Amino acid sequence: MTKKCYVRSIPTGLLGVAALVGLSAPAIAQSRPAAGQPPLMDREKEIALALSACPPSLASRAAVYVLDELGYVKVRDSENDFTAIVQHSLPTSQEPQCMDEEGARTLLPRILKVAELRAQGKPPEEIKHFVADAFAKGAFRPPSRLGVDYMLSTENVVPLDPEKGTVGHFPPHVMFYAPYLTNADLGSQNLAWPAFVAGSGTPNALIIVPVPEEASAGSGHEHR
Repeated sequence: MTKKCYVRSIPTGLLGVAALVGLSAPAIAQSRPAAGQPPLMDREKEIALALSACPPSLASRAAVYVLDELGYVKVRDSENDFTAIVQHSLPTSQEPQCMDEEGARTLLPRILKVAELRAQGKPPEEIKHFVADAFAKGAFRPPSRLGVDYMLSTENVVPLDPEKGTVGHFPPHVMFYAPYLTNADLGSQNLAWPAFVAGSGTPNALIIVPVPEEASAGSGHEHR
C-alpha cells in the first residue's frame, strides 16, 4: 500500500446514473458524517466495494481511492491504468466504479474536487456552479476518446431524482464516455432499452449498458 496522499486537485466526474427500482443503500456505512457529507465507511470495506466495480482481471492492480473527512485519499497506485473509487453523486448515493486511464484523466478530478468542496461545507448549488464554471474555463475537460468505466458491483445505489435527492438500486452495468450525446442521438426512449444515456447532453454524458448480474459475479469484494 502506497504512502497515503490527500488529493486536492482540479476535478471532473460522472453524473449520477438515472435508475428505476428500490430506495435502500445497504452498503453505505455506519460512520456519522458532517452535514451534506456521505457517511464514511470502514476503510477495508470501502476498498473492497470500490474494487467490486472492476472485472476480476483488473481489480488486483487498479489504483484505489477512499473517502475521509477532508476528501478522497489515494491508498494504492495503479499498475494497469485503471482506478477504483466509490463516487457519491449525492451524499446518499453509492457508485463504485472502475475507470480506465482516460476516465482517470478527465472524470476522476471532478469526483475528487466535489468531495473536497463538500468537506469544506460548500452547498450543492455552489458546487454545481463551480463545476460548470470549471468546464467553461477548460479547467475540467470531457473525455477526448472512447473509453470505459465499469460499474459491475451489485451494490450500486444511484440518484433517481437528483433534484429531490432520491436514490435507488441499479444493476451492474458498463459505461462508455459519450460527451454531449443525448438519448435522442442514441434512439433510446426509456431505461428499459438495452442502452441509454446518463447525463444526456452534458460533458459527462455516458452510454449505459446494463449487464446480467451473473456476468459480474466474479467482480466481488475479495479482489484486493
